[in-house]
Amino acid sequence: MADIDPNTRTELEAAAFRKLVEHLQSRTDVQNIDLMNTAGFCRNCLSKWYAAAAEEHGATVDLEQARERVYGMPYAEWKAKHQK
Repeated sequence: MADIDPNTRTELEAAAFRKLVEHLQSRTDVQNIDLMNTAGFCRNCLSKWYAAAAEEHGATVDLEQARERVYGMPYAEWKAKHQK
């Protein structure tokens, strides 16, 4: 990967993130506890990482905004619809 310039690398990583979020939004059958048990992270972890990354870059994204980005809807709505 040494031959990939930093901007392209960022674009690739962003595309992979968007695909991961899209996949997690489509797999509402997979509960966060299942993700934690098998992968060691869940949608909430990803939301926290997103909010922390925003802060590191001087942007203001609170946890609820980050959760809405990851879940594709307000967190409370997702829980009511999909959490078992």
